[in-house]
Amino acid sequence: MRQGASSPPYDLAVKIWTEPPARTDVEEVVRRYFDLLRAGAFPEAEQLVDHTSLRHVLRALWTGSAGADAGADESWERDLSWLRELRLGDFHWGDAGGSFYVEIGCLARTLDVSLGFWVKPVDAGWVVSGPSTLW
Repeated sequence: MRQGASSPPYDLAVKIWTEPPARTDVEEVVRRYFDLLRAGAFPEAEQLVDHTSLRHVLRALWTGSAGADAGADESWERDLSWLRELRLGDFHWGDAGGSFYVEIGCLARTLDVSLGFWVKPVDAGWVVSGPSTLW
């Protein structure tokens, strides 16, 4: 995977809240993460959340957007221009408020894959963790 030539000017460190964060604050971190993904700034995106495998996330987004099996053809890794076609959709929070998923769109349709995140406690406070891929 390659890093894009330009990336948005964000504070690139995992945000740690000393008290449970507001949903709007958490959603802003996810928006930043997604902007960085779309720009191809993968190392920077990984720094924003307590993350899972970025390759897994990209593979799922490709599979969901192209409707193809990413395992059969790895060309999605060589040309990441398809990322620019993706957009965040609605955020859906669980009843307890600690986990949520966000819909992902490509052009005029919502993908079958969503990204799941959760707010988890750590020694210093709370952080955003994820994403998981939800089908």
